[in-house]
Amino acid sequence: MQTSEPQQAKDAAHIGRTLMVAQALFTSGYFGAATIGALVGAALAGDPALAGVPTSVTLVGSAVSAPLWGVALDRIGRRGGLSLGLLVGTVGAGIGAYGIATGSLLIFLLGALAIGSARGAMDLGRYVAGEVQPPARRARAISRVVVASTVGAVLGPLLVGPTGRAAANAGLPELSGPYLLAVPLLLATAVGLALFLRPEPRQIALAIDEQHPQLGRPSGMRRPWREILAARGVLTASWVMVTGQVVMVLLMVITALHMQEHDHSLSNVSLVISSHTFGMFAFSVVSGWLTDRLGRGPTILVGLVGLAAACLVSGLSTELVPLSLSLFLLGLGWNFCYVAGSTLLADQLGASERARVQGLNDALIGSTSALASLGSGFVFAGIGYQTMGWLGAALCLPPALAVIGWRNRLAPDQTGAPGEA
Repeated sequence: MQTSEPQQAKDAAHIGRTLMVAQALFTSGYFGAATIGALVGAALAGDPALAGVPTSVTLVGSAVSAPLWGVALDRIGRRGGLSLGLLVGTVGAGIGAYGIATGSLLIFLLGALAIGSARGAMDLGRYVAGEVQPPARRARAISRVVVASTVGAVLGPLLVGPTGRAAANAGLPELSGPYLLAVPLLLATAVGLALFLRPEPRQIALAIDEQHPQLGRPSGMRRPWREILAARGVLTASWVMVTGQVVMVLLMVITALHMQEHDHSLSNVSLVISSHTFGMFAFSVVSGWLTDRLGRGPTILVGLVGLAAACLVSGLSTELVPLSLSLFLLGLGWNFCYVAGSTLLADQLGASERARVQGLNDALIGSTSALASLGSGFVFAGIGYQTMGWLGAALCLPPALAVIGWRNRLAPDQTGAPGEA
């Protein structure tokens, strides 16, 4: 049934608010559990060398499941797919808590895999917020969901202590507390999405495609994979997001070790990482506004320049302030690439093909992130921190050239913000 544009705008605003609340609830539970993942891994394995296994398993769960959730969002709708993903995460949090209580690393890792799968589903929510908006407002909608992650990134770790004490008082292992809290948080998110993510976003997205045709595609048309993956805009958007993720993870993961080698205290390490997460999320609304006003391409280029600058600054000094500035710029550059890249990808796709392509894209981001995290220590040991920075800056150049080349191929009337399709 067709609805008026004012009603569509009202429905889109409601969907955006629902996804923001859902993202805040989910990330609170997710980051609370993720904060102690290494501690649980080391305790259950009895070997500190295996402390990073839970994080790797969670990343694998997110990467492998993202394309499957993309298909689910197309088959059973955005509301059904996201709700189901959160239910999987709820079960995973319960399994993780049980694994801790019974001292079973294998059971715990099964729970971590399921929680990662829920992350794979929930990350697609940013695209859902964008597709119900016309192109001129799409980036701001995506950015608001991204900025809602700030709540979880801050609140989740703060809940670790109180939930651990509560678990200990109940006669359970202290480390099970954050996982037990994640159960009701993820369940509440799943129920909230099932009840309030209405009307079905996919139907609004189809109507938006009708009102704002792009690339000459009829609304509802689904192109074959070969044609989609050959589209220059799709490849450019994916390349930008993957590069942003790899460069960020490559440098961020090893910075704590680099600081430790130069006799920084844990409080200094915490300050530097906090400046990084602040840069990652706090300016999402700004990056969304710039993406809609200046265009997808210019905002991506700003992000890539920020990433390159962060990498070059990182090796100039081992003092606290320069390192904090470098990691802040690293987070900010990633944010610009992530928000503008996500918007550009959404622009290239119709409502009938978005979820599956975006799921594949997020799987690529997740898998390269896991590889960058795994390989960062080897790269650091082989070439050192400063050279890692140079490598990160160099990685930013090819996608920047791709963005410039893509923009130069557009017709003159396609270079505006909403028209960069």
